[in-house]
Amino acid sequence: MPQLRIALAQVNTTVGDIDGNTALTVEWTRKAAEAGAHVVVFPEMSQTGYPVEDLTLRRTFADASRRSVTELARRLDEAGCGEVLAYVGYLDHDEIGPRDAAAALYRGEVVARQFKHHLPNYGVFDEHRYFKPGTELEVLRLHGVDIGMVICEDIWQDGGPISALGKAGVDLVVAPNASPYERSKDEQRLPLIARRAAEAGAPLVYTNQVGGQDDLVFDGDSLVVGADGTLLARAPQFVEHLLVLDLDLPAASAAATGSFDGLEVHRRVLNDSPLVEYSPLVAPTISEPLSDEAEVWSALVVGLRDYVHKNGFSSVTFGFSGGIDSAVCAALAADALGGDNVYGVSMPSKYSSSHSRDDASDLAERIGAHYRVEPIGDMVDVYVNQLQLTGLAEENIQARVRGMLLMALSNLDGHLVLATGNKTELAVGYSTIYGDAVGAFAPIKDLFKTHVWQLARWRNEEAAKRGETPPIPENSITKPPSAELRPDQKDSDSLPDYELLDDVLDDYVENDRGYADLIEAGFDPETIDRVVRLVDRAEYKRRQYPPGTKITFKAFGRDRRLPMTNGWRERKS
Repeated sequence: MPQLRIALAQVNTTVGDIDGNTALTVEWTRKAAEAGAHVVVFPEMSQTGYPVEDLTLRRTFADASRRSVTELARRLDEAGCGEVLAYVGYLDHDEIGPRDAAAALYRGEVVARQFKHHLPNYGVFDEHRYFKPGTELEVLRLHGVDIGMVICEDIWQDGGPISALGKAGVDLVVAPNASPYERSKDEQRLPLIARRAAEAGAPLVYTNQVGGQDDLVFDGDSLVVGADGTLLARAPQFVEHLLVLDLDLPAASAAATGSFDGLEVHRRVLNDSPLVEYSPLVAPTISEPLSDEAEVWSALVVGLRDYVHKNGFSSVTFGFSGGIDSAVCAALAADALGGDNVYGVSMPSKYSSSHSRDDASDLAERIGAHYRVEPIGDMVDVYVNQLQLTGLAEENIQARVRGMLLMALSNLDGHLVLATGNKTELAVGYSTIYGDAVGAFAPIKDLFKTHVWQLARWRNEEAAKRGETPPIPENSITKPPSAELRPDQKDSDSLPDYELLDDVLDDYVENDRGYADLIEAGFDPETIDRVVRLVDRAEYKRRQYPPGTKITFKAFGRDRRLPMTNGWRERKS
């Protein structure tokens, strides 16, 4: 039985950095060659990063991407990796239009190019705007093994390339992917890949991207599944990794060319000689999936780290209020960047409690962050006295002075400002535009308030298990949340209980349920009216909020796109 050693290069690329991504591919292909691999598979659009969005429409960028693939083939050969068949993703552009493409590189040449067939146009995907679908499949024979390829969405949709390869006959399918993370996605991913392997009648090699790109984060979790659906190997989540394994494959199957399911199958022989028998590796790695809390925390850490570093920053600053949201953001930032790159600022007003100031100081000490106190009372008084502000106007000016102070320190010291709001607050508009909404990135933007507390407790428990100091002060977790913008203020003065509120928001925002559905779910009409009204009126605020890592099925921004000027309201029928 022919043997083939496969490497899955689960790498973290940067959108637009073609030169950097090319160097990354050379580096990881060299690692694959040193591991004795005969084939290495990189993620979707690994040369350009993913998603490239409207860069797709720039012909200069597409031309540079296509040239880079030819140059990469030459560089791999010069680096001594020419005998490794390397699958890389890139942006192409032909007479039809832009293409989401993958190329096969061997012995210094581009031996095959293939275009993505299924173009997703839901959720965060908008590929009908950018790409034209491919209608051809390239099957390569290497050491007597016929290898077919599909690209990302081609395995997520029924029919098309996988079905065509199954009918044409292949011994192995490789699948470059850039599949964004969301909670519990692996519950869909592994069964899906197992079904597709069975449909193709061949093992399936699924290489996924890892790392953050704006508000998306990719978890890796690259997989190899046998033709019978057996999980053969799995890479760890949220880290770059080279997964290498040997596959025992049957002799080349009955091979056909021609049209199958509307796709034209072409074949090329690269090397028809079976490999000389070699000693296989020990059993391949099957990494255990992370727990839900560890998975979400890792996603938020990687998303924050990559946003900061890929945009040329090394440090962050934001308000240390003593509350749960800023505490969780601080712990995330310390895990992502190191405590020494976190600059916390306490900005007490006359309404700030002493325990909040103490909790903020305690937080900084726990995570090893820089910490400074900048009272805002005198600055606020200038606005209040000159404009005779009262009520909500007085409350909001405190938040806006804090926002202005943070941006000034950012300009002065070069730190990137973080916004610390959570999804519940964004949903109901419980944030001050140009105040606590300032910043370049919002780490917990896609976390409901109850989930913030859950993660805080989990992170502290994990620290205790390791014999470390829990990063989040217990008082920040247990005390009633308050914006502290007026005497004895509590969030519960303005909002329903967070447990109830998050339940309603889960139905209304995440699942788009209407009034009758909410009544049927057991919510009372007064609560429904109140929450729906708050959510609908706050769309303009959400549009102006910084990006933040997506971890749910429907995040504000890419996933949920509603008009700001909107006369529709959910109401009793």
